[in-house]
Amino acid sequence: MNHAPVSSPQPGFSKARSGITGLDEMTGGGLPRGRTTLLAGGPGSGKTVVSLQFLVNGARQCKEPGIFVAFEESSERIVANADGFGWGIAELQQNNLLCFLDAQPAPDLVLSGHFDLSGMLAVLDGQVKALNAKRVVVDALDIVLALLPDPLSKRREIYRLHDWLLSNGLTAIITAKAGGDTAGPMAEHSLGFMQFMVDCSMLLNHGVVLGVSQRNIRIQKYRGAVFDENESPFLISKNGFEVAVARTLGRLDTLVSSERVSSGVERLDTMLGGGYYRGASVLITGFPGTAKTTLSGTFAEAACRRGERTMFVSFDSDGSEIVRNLNSVGIRLEPFVHSGVLRMVSARTITGSAETYLGRIKALAEEHQARCLVIDPVSTLSKSGNELTAHNVAERLIDWSKGAGTTLVCTSLLDEMASQNEGGSPLQISTLADTWIHLNYLVQGGERNRGMSIIKSRGTSHSNQVRELILSDKGVTLADTYTAGGEVLMGTMRWEKESAERVAAEVAEATARLKKVRLDAEEAELEVRVKSLQAELIAKQAEKALLASAAESRARELTRGRSEMAELRGADAAGPAAAAS
Repeated sequence: MNHAPVSSPQPGFSKARSGITGLDEMTGGGLPRGRTTLLAGGPGSGKTVVSLQFLVNGARQCKEPGIFVAFEESSERIVANADGFGWGIAELQQNNLLCFLDAQPAPDLVLSGHFDLSGMLAVLDGQVKALNAKRVVVDALDIVLALLPDPLSKRREIYRLHDWLLSNGLTAIITAKAGGDTAGPMAEHSLGFMQFMVDCSMLLNHGVVLGVSQRNIRIQKYRGAVFDENESPFLISKNGFEVAVARTLGRLDTLVSSERVSSGVERLDTMLGGGYYRGASVLITGFPGTAKTTLSGTFAEAACRRGERTMFVSFDSDGSEIVRNLNSVGIRLEPFVHSGVLRMVSARTITGSAETYLGRIKALAEEHQARCLVIDPVSTLSKSGNELTAHNVAERLIDWSKGAGTTLVCTSLLDEMASQNEGGSPLQISTLADTWIHLNYLVQGGERNRGMSIIKSRGTSHSNQVRELILSDKGVTLADTYTAGGEVLMGTMRWEKESAERVAAEVAEATARLKKVRLDAEEAELEVRVKSLQAELIAKQAEKALLASAAESRARELTRGRSEMAELRGADAAGPAAAAS
């Protein structure tokens, strides 16, 4: 479920910040200052850790001295148990910012006569004044109340303690046991009436779901304040108590970047319009054997080549196995592991709930200062307890990576028995991912080939083609899209179809060349014939001109001959001029 915690204290209401991750967001700023909070839960639910961390953070962050009243364990054991959190309790004790009051009843104690808390409160009052304490924790109050003979006496002493805490203006936590393994209805408990008395009541639950430990916290009441009423998972990590909350209302949006980072496959970068966005979340889904790990390995290698610190978390294999296996497809991670740029983490060494996985991954990534993070496969979280919890963890994982500016690549394993057409993620986080790449099988011609498509990539234009993903010892690449008859062909069928098309193209080319030669010959023959006819035409024209010239010469010769003959005959002398003479 999604939570909507309050991000800031309510106006006009004073709150004491606990300094506990997530708890202050749930309470809208902290516990009620100068009032009492009831913290109930079963064994191992974290009551002592929460209350002690509340005192430590108050002393360190707010300079408010605190007192821890221990009715169950001795102060020495409590301090020893808390050493693993690195809180520096000894230093706080030396600086008079924290002290412990041992009030454990002796195991062989036999009650005789009247008994109340007056003596303990007198001692506590002296400690409060000496330390100028502002915070008090009364741990396991039910232990000493068990010494009282009847419920009325128990209720009287609880009221006595509560009134004393209020009169001294102390911000107090009272812890009490509730149920066995779960924080059941407090009304059925002998101390259930305390819920109505205190100003704030919180329940811690430590149960087992599907064989996996689950811890949750719920604020049952908080007088005079708005608070998150939903149940939130929590984790006890090396830093102490941490509550998992979603992004709070009013929090500034994460800074986004337009910078692109390579996926490690050049052709995939082209399909994505330049690669993944810096700080984006990328989801790679597919069935077993579709090369999800390989594709995430190319991203890790590309990030390391850029000099960016990267962490690769694997739920399926050891880091050394992944390095060896990816080496077979030209992905060389070993040099970056040795240099410290790349950290391989086998998540199989982590046990617990999905919340435990998330806390551990976040801690390791922050320790490594990772700018790029690969989780292979993130769908394993759905097997750690109930699916709803795992979905919330996946949401917070993406939200955390965006807030940290970490580029996140997650693979998600689909069910082998599911339909090949189903592309959804078991965690249903595909709607949260910025880029969703789906890998599948295409069975054709008796062989299984890998296909890849980009279902979505926010903020960028991307290819809608189904491409064949080809793995070889030279690396990972994508083949050009090839379709025939409206169907995408891959593998041998594509090779056969391409070969047939090449042969057909070669035959067509040879036929074209032959036809060209024949046409060239015919053209040459026609050119020869044209030249021959042109020569014949010229000869005819010359013969015609010669005939005309000869005819003209004969006509001239004939005319000249007639003139000469007439002159010789004196044809003109017999005219009238000659007779007159």
